[in-house]
Amino acid sequence: MKVLIACSLLIFTCLSFSGCSVFMAAHQPDYKDLSFLKAGVSRDKIVSELGSPAATQTDEQGNAVDIYKFKQGYGTGNKALRMLGHGTADFFSLGLWEIVGTPAEAICNGKDMAVKVTYDKENKAQDIVYLTGK
Repeated sequence: MKVLIACSLLIFTCLSFSGCSVFMAAHQPDYKDLSFLKAGVSRDKIVSELGSPAATQTDEQGNAVDIYKFKQGYGTGNKALRMLGHGTADFFSLGLWEIVGTPAEAICNGKDMAVKVTYDKENKAQDIVYLTGK
């Protein structure tokens, strides 16, 4: 009887402390569809999709230049499969999977991206350069 109680307590403890990798997979950054990012797109549209620029400058011709920095994340399907995989591994390993799963999710947390957008006088994208990523 004592062995059954000890095993039950061990399983309960392992399962209650597991789930960190599942939570981390669910809260990874979202995927940003960058197909809209091309010449002629308004500055307002770009800001609404990518957020406020990390830096704003003016080039030699007096055109505005914005640099956007963000994390390129994962789609909903990818996140769901990762959560399912971690949850299954947690269940069958009685929570020991967290030793591997949590650091893996900490490392695989999206790709750093930086994009430089130069606008014309009408605040339409004129030139787009990917500085990092893509």
